[in-house]
Amino acid sequence: MKAKRKLILVPFLSLVLPAGLQAADVLEAAASIDLPSVKGRIDHFGVDLKRQRLFVAALGNDTLEVVDVKSGRLQRSLGGFGEPQGVLYLPEFDRIYVANGSANRVDILDGTSLARVKSVERLNDADNVRYDAGARKVYVGYGNGALRALDPATGGSSGDIRLAGHPESFQLETRGTRIFVNVPPARHVAVVDRAKQSVVATWDVPGAESNYPMALDEPGRRLFVGARKPAVLLVYDIDSGKVVAKQPIGEDTDDIFFDPQRKRLYVICGQGRIDIVRQENPDRYSLEGTVRTAPRARTGLFVPEEGRLYVAAPAIGTSPARLIAYRLR
Repeated sequence: MKAKRKLILVPFLSLVLPAGLQAADVLEAAASIDLPSVKGRIDHFGVDLKRQRLFVAALGNDTLEVVDVKSGRLQRSLGGFGEPQGVLYLPEFDRIYVANGSANRVDILDGTSLARVKSVERLNDADNVRYDAGARKVYVGYGNGALRALDPATGGSSGDIRLAGHPESFQLETRGTRIFVNVPPARHVAVVDRAKQSVVATWDVPGAESNYPMALDEPGRRLFVGARKPAVLLVYDIDSGKVVAKQPIGEDTDDIFFDPQRKRLYVICGQGRIDIVRQENPDRYSLEGTVRTAPRARTGLFVPEEGRLYVAAPAIGTSPARLIAYRLR
């Protein structure tokens, strides 16, 4: 069912910045798109650049929201999911992969019709989804500790890589064979060799726990991990595995994105803010500014091709859930 267009300009979201910086120097609030039927938590996003669509996992609503960002409207709300958490769109196959936490499966949808073409069952608490373009494999984090490799065309399994606990965010090298995986129950980052299909190292999360979001600067040889207890950004040298920097951040972070062009990190925090952290050099970081968003808005997506950062704000009281778009400066 198509939703009515709802586009609201939101130029007055406040920013707290160090002296000398202006709002337009960091992020400019551009638009807000209502998700009127969405209740409860909102999890991760996927993007279809060609059609200018976002796929939003409305976990608490058991739906996948399809948003047309060009027109600024909700295009479709798809039901029948079970706590969708991770979303991946692959233009090569025109397929959408939706990981369902409570339904214990990955649904594969046709990108044009949005119809289900296959479900991969028995993936307990299926969560984050990533693509290895070189090897043409989809990886899904699931269960009490595993990554499952799937054939992107057929959904067929090519085996599991075992971990010490349930995996949260993970990132793949494109110039190597490693996968870096946040494993909060084990309080470490697991380093997986996907050629060997095994864990080859574990890196401690020093002085912190609840390491959920992650971003990778592969050319700069740095891995960024967000922890919630305490709220801190940890920066790892991916060659040595050592933490080279720590930066305090807002509470309840669930998504982090690195912007190599502007040398910034965008840390989305559930306390209602985005922290903009500047990379002064690979070992030195500073808080450039803080953008106020909405309570419990802790997930989003950075789309560098569009110069946009999108943040999901869940429904609060009489205020509907919405997608907030920021233009990068």
